[in-house]
This record gives sequence, structure tokens and C-alpha cells, in this order.
Amino acid sequence: MTDTAPEPIDGDVYVTPRYLAGSTWTGDAALRPLFELGWDRHNDEYGNLYVASPDRKVRLGFLPEGDDDGLWRITAYRDPFAAPAWGVCFNDMTPIEPVTAFTTALATAYAQGPDNYLHLDARQDHFHAVAPLLKGGWTLQHPRWEALELQAADGLAGLEYTTGRLDEAKELTTLEARWYMWGGPKGPRWYATASTATPVHLVTEITTALADPAPVPRWQSGILSSLRPHIQLTPVVPPPPPAPTPLDVHRRAGARPQPALTTTSVPRWSTSSRPAAARR
Repeated sequence: MTDTAPEPIDGDVYVTPRYLAGSTWTGDAALRPLFELGWDRHNDEYGNLYVASPDRKVRLGFLPEGDDDGLWRITAYRDPFAAPAWGVCFNDMTPIEPVTAFTTALATAYAQGPDNYLHLDARQDHFHAVAPLLKGGWTLQHPRWEALELQAADGLAGLEYTTGRLDEAKELTTLEARWYMWGGPKGPRWYATASTATPVHLVTEITTALADPAPVPRWQSGILSSLRPHIQLTPVVPPPPPAPTPLDVHRRAGARPQPALTTTSVPRWSTSSRPAAARR
């Protein structure tokens, strides 16, 4: 029989908005789509994890002990021995939801073939990646000739799309990338970058996850104090236990203790019974 029980919720509160939910401090959800494809993986002596497709054309590094705050680094290659065709980075404060959305879409695209994850057509309509944010109430900021900028209604998350030429090498190693997304109050913030040739449909998965109004679960003890004044917390209420099935009721009835049997006979009196002798 198929187990239809829902997965346990990983948290004791729901957080709104999700782009201020903070990190979950674990990468399991975002790594799972690639693990399910059977991709190679190994750890170095510092605890960093490296995942690669069988042809080495897509690689992911989960780097809690990396040289900087770039926790997630994902690259794709037309030739596994050449420079990356594109790269995406999420820092260590990024909520896991946009990372998971990206890796899930990447796993699907890889299974469909190179045209789906190495689409380098410069005529890609970049508006598709911006549309989910506009629909979610994000607004265009003061236009600048060198960039398109959007911000959430509370001003605590944004996206910048840079126009014009960029240094391809710097896009992979710095914040000077075609796509730059961020969230959080002033001070250390989460950020994500995507280089010029990153397929727009993969970037769209990130922006769709950011614009989603649904709250996300977190453990309250792990939420940064800098985020608390700007978020709404709702307790996670565990679902009621499922109603017992007829089979459950039958099993429980069968498990009830039975009354002990006695070997003592109980006399049954009737009209034909002889009355007991009177005591003297």
C-alpha cells in the first residue's frame, strides 16, 4: 500500500516574506534533485561537497569552507575542459527556496539535453525572468542606462539586470554579473548572481521562487535577529492525526483483552429444579 503520509515540516514557524526567511543552514533540499540523477559526488578534507554530472558538463560546489561567502557555485560547460559557459552563485545567507528551485530546474533541463541547459542564444527574452517579480508587486526603480532595477514593496529585496558588455571571467568570480539579486536589511545580505549566458528559463525559476507569496518553514531559533523586525511569524500547527480506517477499528477491537474463562459451573434454576434442602 502506498504511504500517503505528508512529509514532516522542517520548522516550528512559517516566515513571510520568504525572501527574508534567511538560510536553513543545510543544503539537503537543493542537492536532492541532482543526487536523484545519480551524479558523482565527493567531499574534500574541509567538508566541501562537489557534485558533477556524468559528462562533467554541469558541476556544483557546496562550499561551507570555501574561500569566500559563495556557498553555492554552479557552472555549465560546452566542453568539460574549457572555461564555463555560464555560472550561478548563491551566498551563505540565501534562503534555500530559490536555490532549490534552480537546482530542480537544472536537473530537469539536463535530463532533456544540452539545448536546455546550454542555450546561448543572445536573443533570449530576459523579460521572462523579470515578469514573476512584477506580478508579485515588485516595482521598477529610477531607470539607469546601465541597468534595470526592481525592488520589493518593502525595499528589502531587489534585482539588477546589467546592460552592455561585461567581463565574462569577472562574472564568474565577482558580483559584476548580468543578474544580481539580493535581500535583507542594511548590513550583511544574501545575494545571488547569474552570468550572461545563463539560460533565462533557469533564472526565471529563481525569480519565481522569490516572488512566491507562500510562507516558508523555519526553526525560530535559527532566524537571524536582524531579520526579525521585518518578517511575520506564524506557528506551525501540526496536522490532526488521520481518521482511523475500518481496518484500524477492526484491528483495535481484536486487540482488546478478553474476559478470563472460569471452570466453575453456575447453577441454573428452573421450575423443574428441586429446591435446596432447608437448613436445620
